[in-house]
Amino acid sequence: MKAKSLVVANWKMNKSYVPGIMLLNQIISTLDPLPEGKEMVICPPYIHLQTAQTLAKDRFDVQIGAQNCHVQKEGAYTGEISAPMLADLGLKYVILGHSERRRDFAEDGKMLTDKVKQALRQGLQPIYCFGEPWPVRKEGQAQAFVEQQLQEVLGQLDAQQMERIVLAYEPIWAIGTGQTASPEEAEEMHAFIRAYLAKQFSEDLAQRTTILYGGSCKPSNAAALFAQPNINGALVGGASLDAEDFLAIVEAGRKEL
Repeated sequence: MKAKSLVVANWKMNKSYVPGIMLLNQIISTLDPLPEGKEMVICPPYIHLQTAQTLAKDRFDVQIGAQNCHVQKEGAYTGEISAPMLADLGLKYVILGHSERRRDFAEDGKMLTDKVKQALRQGLQPIYCFGEPWPVRKEGQAQAFVEQQLQEVLGQLDAQQMERIVLAYEPIWAIGTGQTASPEEAEEMHAFIRAYLAKQFSEDLAQRTTILYGGSCKPSNAAALFAQPNINGALVGGASLDAEDFLAIVEAGRKEL
């Protein structure tokens, strides 16, 4: 069985209510149906989630996800959103471990393991993010760094839990910088990640796991990235805020993935 192909929009903290709903409607209404095994996922800010679910309710190829959830099921955590709340909206995906949350909110492997397990308990599919900063890559330690980030979370899961995880490799040096790993550099890391999964779980599970590239994917480089055998799609940041650009990336996925 082949890994599912996903193109995921991460809007981050962008788009107030009316502009966000306009963008959602433009993207969803313009997209021609995707073939089986391919999905477009939009992860807007929390204020858009319920409306986004309504706009996508008749589309089996369009899913809505959240950008984060709290580690606890409920409690006195002012300003936080729990996994059960997201599940109650009928969401399918939640992004966890993004480099910005690791950097700005000190999320570490222990916290992310607990978040991943909480999301799984609520029926959500985590999109687990990881990747190396430039000094680590420059020193030739990128694979060792990535393996540690994989092991500290995925190493705490069993195969049944891993079946529901999507992985997103995001080289930190390529996020929001305009830099992008070359297709060959991205493929080398994706192949390494798949080899890790085969060693940790099984070759069959490794081949069925969706691994996304998450470093400045744009219409100009999407097709070349998606043509690589171990890249199953993209986690798209800035380019997902423009309907034309994001749909161009999705169309590249339709052809190449």
